Amino acid sequence: MSETEQRPYIGGQAVIEGVMMRSPRSFSIVVRRRSGALVVRERPIGPSPDRKQALWWPFVRGVTALVEAVKLGSEALRFSSQLYEEDLESAEAGSSPGAPKPMQGRAPTRPGGPGGVLGTLAFWAAALAVGDPASAPGSSPAPAQGKGAGASRLLPWVTIAFALGLFVALPQAAAAWTSRLGGWHLDVRSTLFQALTGAFKLAIVIGYLLLIRRLAEIRRVFQYHGAEHKTISTYEAGERLTVDHARKKSTLHPRCGTTFLVMVALVSIVVFSLIAPLLPRFGLGAVVDNVLLLVLKLPFLPVIAGVTFEIQRLLARYCTSGPARALLWPGFLVQKITTIEPLDDQLEVALASLEATLWRERAQGAAPSTVTHRMFADFAALAADPGYVHAA
Repeated sequence: MSETEQRPYIGGQAVIEGVMMRSPRSFSIVVRRRSGALVVRERPIGPSPDRKQALWWPFVRGVTALVEAVKLGSEALRFSSQLYEEDLESAEAGSSPGAPKPMQGRAPTRPGGPGGVLGTLAFWAAALAVGDPASAPGSSPAPAQGKGAGASRLLPWVTIAFALGLFVALPQAAAAWTSRLGGWHLDVRSTLFQALTGAFKLAIVIGYLLLIRRLAEIRRVFQYHGAEHKTISTYEAGERLTVDHARKKSTLHPRCGTTFLVMVALVSIVVFSLIAPLLPRFGLGAVVDNVLLLVLKLPFLPVIAGVTFEIQRLLARYCTSGPARALLWPGFLVQKITTIEPLDDQLEVALASLEATLWRERAQGAAPSTVTHRMFADFAALAADPGYVHAA
């Protein structure tokens, strides 16, 4: 087995002014403050003591990984959002003459940002596109505690509910409306109706991503998404974790939430085209029939997630080179929306997050079993820290 194959499996997600990375043992978030300092939050993760092995069987593990990826991603987004809001409040209060200036390309503003309704929905739903469900290591997320514990536990489910409404209910409604408008009056169980629904699903996914990309704060997140991909590609290539090496890598990666969303849309066309004709004929009117079809579809969504998860794993493992790489291009094309070429200071954040994650992998039993919080003046200070120096 090669050195690269022996390395821990790494996944990640872009957050607000930061990057989250996770490995089999570690979960870290690094956020760049307005002053330029790097805040590092790192904690251990691992299999839950009461985890059932059946949850990680092929096809079942896709659903498990997706739920846990949403939980970990939500935790990372909450942490980064809290620091972002603190910077906004400081900016609104007025900086003293000697206060540090914002980092390059960053000017925190509240209108349209995470505090706004559109911004909030965009950030939480965008987490599905900038996350990495195909690399979830089967971790046990730490339970939320304290004042906002109830809301913290609820947010992942709100995110999933919003995604179901946007990417499941809305496409079917659009297909039904188009069928009536065109005078086709398609049977909701027909293959053509399911294909039309799938086409609208793809259009809504792409249109939604193009829309939120116009928000300044989301564009920053998409830059961090590109930085996350470049950093993981540098690590997987066995190169030193430096800005110079990471800068040369592509912003596209086969294990990406964006690719997962695209593949879910494609797989759903096939699955529902096969299943829908087998469902009973309702004959209760167009509106009621569509609602009943939507309800009957919901139990099949885990099947679609599980199948998509396995397909993405296979493509990421066996189709990264040669003619087979063409199978990755549909996802790559949409990734061009959700990844933007990062600045060097954003690459530093992604590299710092990976260093913090690998620190526990190297330390293993010597690392503390609690959450660690550290702050570094800049990336150079973190890279010089003996605990985080990486020799790859």
